[in-house]
Amino acid sequence: MLNEIERRRTFAIISHPDAGKTTLTEKFLLFGGQIQVAGAVKSNKIKKTATSDWMEIEKQRGISVSTSVMEFDYNNYKINILDTPGHQDFAEDTYRTLTAVDSAIIVVDSAKGVETQTRKLMEVCRMRNTPVIIFVNKMDREGRDPFDILDELEKELQIKTCPLSWPINQGAKFKGVYNIYEQKLDLFTPNKQKVTEKVEVDITSKDLDAHVGDSDASKLREDLELVKEVYPTFDNASYKAAETAPVFFGSALNNFGVQELLDCFVEIAPSPRPTKAEERVVKPEEPKFTGFIFKITANIDPNHRSCIAFCKICSGKFVRNQPYLHVRLGKTVRFSSPTQFMAQRKSTIDEAYPGDIIGLPDNGIFKIGDTITDGEQLHFLGLPSFSPEMFKYIENDDPMKTKQLNKGIDQLMDEGVAQLFVNQFNNRKIIGTVGQLQFEVIQYRLENEYNAKCRWEPVHLYKACWIEADSEAELENFKKRKYQYMAKDKEGRDVFLADSSYVLSMAQQDFEHIKFHFTSEF
Repeated sequence: MLNEIERRRTFAIISHPDAGKTTLTEKFLLFGGQIQVAGAVKSNKIKKTATSDWMEIEKQRGISVSTSVMEFDYNNYKINILDTPGHQDFAEDTYRTLTAVDSAIIVVDSAKGVETQTRKLMEVCRMRNTPVIIFVNKMDREGRDPFDILDELEKELQIKTCPLSWPINQGAKFKGVYNIYEQKLDLFTPNKQKVTEKVEVDITSKDLDAHVGDSDASKLREDLELVKEVYPTFDNASYKAAETAPVFFGSALNNFGVQELLDCFVEIAPSPRPTKAEERVVKPEEPKFTGFIFKITANIDPNHRSCIAFCKICSGKFVRNQPYLHVRLGKTVRFSSPTQFMAQRKSTIDEAYPGDIIGLPDNGIFKIGDTITDGEQLHFLGLPSFSPEMFKYIENDDPMKTKQLNKGIDQLMDEGVAQLFVNQFNNRKIIGTVGQLQFEVIQYRLENEYNAKCRWEPVHLYKACWIEADSEAELENFKKRKYQYMAKDKEGRDVFLADSSYVLSMAQQDFEHIKFHFTSEF
């Protein structure tokens, strides 16, 4: 068992949109031998789309909208990758994913440097003390000086950096990278879909000049001297404590610098770590099984309207067909077909170990944040939910398809992409989200996956607040006074829909004994 835990590496790839997460994931799979030819998110010459973007809408727009899970074996290690969406409208999906991983790789575009979304994600990693490795991508395009990039990373992400590889020139003159960690030279030959060869060169010898030319060779020697003086030598303990971040340079599209990243990563990255629950800390080597649900996806297979709940295993060994306790419902459940993923392809497994992510078929019994155990009453902490910022009425566009529409809304809301409120005054359904793009994605998926058409109508709302009070009479009085603005969420809890900040602050003043919550977890 210990041996199995040691082999596991579970991590997420995070960044701002368009920095190259999905392309990097593709290359990892290429090295892991899972795919023979790598795809790309958008390209004219490469016909194959990326493995992790399997939804139709992802292929069309060239962006990732939902986190995909992939696992493969590499050099005796078992790697679980979670490729997350970069777009801020789906940030919540990414935050949740970060609760289920032991470390993260942050991808930074060499020309653009640190962008807003990267900062936010880094904050989430810092909250949880997640170790991070930084990959500076797109070195084959004109970008900024590597020293400037490192300064910016330190300043913006508030973490010490430690370069483990160093680029030789960039853009059109890009010659390759020198791997500081292994002390080897990797020469650059652009090839998008296959793996390139490595050359071992001693830095001090003349061989280097022969490979990269005199001027680049002397510049490299100078740079490396400077790196040695300025930046700390790599220390595994400070990386695992999330104090320093190793930095790699390369080009994911041209397959360059990726293998170095992967080789170094499996060596230094942490194996599964203990998880905090409300009751106690759960260690991975405990014999009894525990795990939690961090994501639900509807319709992985469009031919079967099925939902899959993603479960991260925290301790013990998961065995198929064993009875386990579903803590929130207090029921015993068995799983006859738990699955492992390779984006959309999945295979049934008989057992799984801590650090693994397995898919459990869900027929409506799971919610995000549920705990499954061997009988112990545990509640894992920290799965954030939020108060939406944009609201629209959802209306049925085809009265013949009412049943399909309702089913579609139900399943998509379980995924946690958006929230549903039913207005108590006129019974209309209101969808609340964090970004505009989500409305389009919902509309598109309802039509393509559930065969139901909907249209959006504007509704003017400022905030949705969950309310509770100690006395029933107070609550009833509030509901009577504000009956036009009262709604129920999917769980049937009372929600007050305020249409402006003024209305909200007046309500808070007039009703002192009522508590207003802006997240659903109170």
